[in-house]
Amino acid sequence: MSEKPVSPWQFKPWWCQPWSILLTGVTLIGSSWLIFKTVWLTVLISIPVLVWMGFFLLIWPQLIIRSGILDSYQLPTDES
Repeated sequence: MSEKPVSPWQFKPWWCQPWSILLTGVTLIGSSWLIFKTVWLTVLISIPVLVWMGFFLLIWPQLIIRSGILDSYQLPTDES
């Protein structure tokens, strides 16, 4: 039987999952446009939000996988 690689997302709560990070970022950027209707302010708000999203969606998972910290974790298997 082959083992599935352990994903760093399996150890994060629901509010720190990829879908919730994307939803939060898109909501913040979209809300800034709907509220202020100013391009420069929306861009100013979107830069740190996109950096935050990029870090937690692209960089953080790779850092955790490469660090080897997940190698010691085993997920419970459904054995019947």
